Amino acid sequence: MLILITYDVNTETSAGRSRLRKVVKQCVNYGQRVQNSVFECQVDAVKYREIKAVLEKIVDKDTDSLRFYNLGDKYKNKVEHIGAKPSFDVAEPLIF
Repeated sequence: MLILITYDVNTETSAGRSRLRKVVKQCVNYGQRVQNSVFECQVDAVKYREIKAVLEKIVDKDTDSLRFYNLGDKYKNKVEHIGAKPSFDVAEPLIF
């Protein structure tokens, strides 16, 4: 299934900047960055629960925000891209 993870981490303090780096590092482990604070992750139910739990432990729920959008397995009809940074299929291997 395709999960879209978005986050907003308060970076006014050094602790906030540290949390942001940790959130990004974990998201990179599970998916591809498609915008500054947005990751597309092709995961199964176990990996979804895993990344959700990991990120919940990192963020400060009083100042930060996490959103998880479950686009499911038939996500290709639900995603439309317009503009810069061409879209790619997160399920396919990346070739540089």
